Amino acid sequence: MLKITKFGGSSVASSTQFKKVKDIVMADTARKFVVVSAPGKRDASDTKITDLLYLLDAHRQYHVPADNVFNLIKERFMEIKKSLDLKYPIEKDLDQFYANLAHMNQDEIVSRGEYFCAKLMAEYLGYDFVDAKDIIRFRLDKTIDWEATTKKLQAKVAQHPRFVFPGFYGSAANGQIQVFSRGGGDITGAILAKCLDADIYENWTDVSGFLMADPRIVKNPRQITHITYSELRELSYMGASVLHEEAIFPVKEKNIPIHILNTNRPQDKGTIIQERTTTKMPYAITGIAGKKDFLSIYIYKKHMSNEVGYIRRALSILENYNVSVEHIPSGIDSFSIVIAKKEVEDCLYEMLARMKAELKPDKMDVLEDLALISTVGKNMSDKPGTSGKLFAALGDARINIRMIAQGSDEINITVGVKCEDFKRTIQVIYDAFVTKEDINE
Repeated sequence: MLKITKFGGSSVASSTQFKKVKDIVMADTARKFVVVSAPGKRDASDTKITDLLYLLDAHRQYHVPADNVFNLIKERFMEIKKSLDLKYPIEKDLDQFYANLAHMNQDEIVSRGEYFCAKLMAEYLGYDFVDAKDIIRFRLDKTIDWEATTKKLQAKVAQHPRFVFPGFYGSAANGQIQVFSRGGGDITGAILAKCLDADIYENWTDVSGFLMADPRIVKNPRQITHITYSELRELSYMGASVLHEEAIFPVKEKNIPIHILNTNRPQDKGTIIQERTTTKMPYAITGIAGKKDFLSIYIYKKHMSNEVGYIRRALSILENYNVSVEHIPSGIDSFSIVIAKKEVEDCLYEMLARMKAELKPDKMDVLEDLALISTVGKNMSDKPGTSGKLFAALGDARINIRMIAQGSDEINITVGVKCEDFKRTIQVIYDAFVTKEDINE
């Protein structure tokens, strides 16, 4: 059994959290390779190390004295070192890092949170340290060079049977440090899992996996114990974020399970993400998630179905304004284009004028104040009446549905409602598929 074990920022935020990490790692001999993020917040009023490093870089760019920011960073790492009685001379390396700041680029600066954290964690666990810049290789187009990365990683494993690895970065084609997007430590763990054919990828954070709905909306929602990669992708896109969504892709093709676990409650079962599973789900749906602040552009044109390329022409106008599309519900002679408001804050009226001029629609309206809620579940397509049950529940609650969209794989139903009905819609759907099911058992 081989486990790739990744700990997020909250899991390594302090010496107290370091101790929890060590207990978890030492409890299972399969946890040979550990990936760490930069120290996160210790409490709500604290600041993440990565945010401080971005601030440090901003001071560098504008030639503003940054001693106060650097001292905050140094104090955080020194607290961990002193409390755990570690020997690594991190103060010396930190001072050298600060002295060389003017000669470093942003990616190298912001990657140092993971680097220094991994150095401290390696000593504390008694593991070797392996630097991500020596292993993960990016191509010129910023995609992963899988062949080079796998070869380098497997060679390191032969030399270092147990190691700690910093997340979030690798090396560009020119040899300079290159970072992933924020939260990229999740991707690093997935890369190691794929390259080493791991049996499971453990992702330790500060929550015990995924819940069926936002607990700020639904009181004590049920835990999702198992979820497929496809379902996770749908829910994550709609705001149910625990794991960086790009972390799915490296392990999906090999069906390596991702296990989301809680560093503060290691006894909790967490959530297992796996595309192919024989585990029977208790409900027709897996989860509900949504986002606010969308708008819909409705376009009607007589005999549109006979006019070849009409929708394509409309979409090309949006493309010219670099606007991405969420959904395109359509009829015979009409369609709607659903987009996020923030995408068109500066160009909406100009874009609408161009649509009128080029498409010459018989009618065009804009529906604002739209929220999208997705009900997701791979079991939905196998259970007749699921859609009817959802729409009936919303109808009984007198919630007006402004838009309906269903994916071709039939694992999600998305409805558009007024923003004022956002929370109530999620509660009604949850009650219909979960609360009532529990009562009927």
